[in-house]
Amino acid sequence: MIGRRKGRDLVFGQRAGGFSGWSKAKAELDGRIASARKKAGIKDPMPPWRPHDLRRSFVTHVKESGIAQPHIVEAILNHVSGHLAGVAGVYNKALYLAERRKALETWGARVTELVGARSAKCTPWGRDKFGEA
Repeated sequence: MIGRRKGRDLVFGQRAGGFSGWSKAKAELDGRIASARKKAGIKDPMPPWRPHDLRRSFVTHVKESGIAQPHIVEAILNHVSGHLAGVAGVYNKALYLAERRKALETWGARVTELVGARSAKCTPWGRDKFGEA
């Protein structure tokens, strides 16, 4: 896990607020993707995509692989639905921080594994559906 950034509570961004500059960052990433595809001998351009597609892919893969229960995934996304909607949400104020951390660390290990940059701190993918040994 990456440690906290000195003097900053937020992971992304550099100034007082959160991350900004989405268009510039996406254009840079598109350039890197195009270069990597060219280097790999892929001639077809990358199909159009938007940053929100990353969020959708995260939710889909984490739920399908069983990394976390649906209410934990919803908490990661700051969604209020399912068991936290309506009256249940009035009483359940749990933040599920430990469960969210575990899910995100497991997902991070999976992404690291997929890009071929495994480290000693990566959680092996052969875990049960909730990341338990």
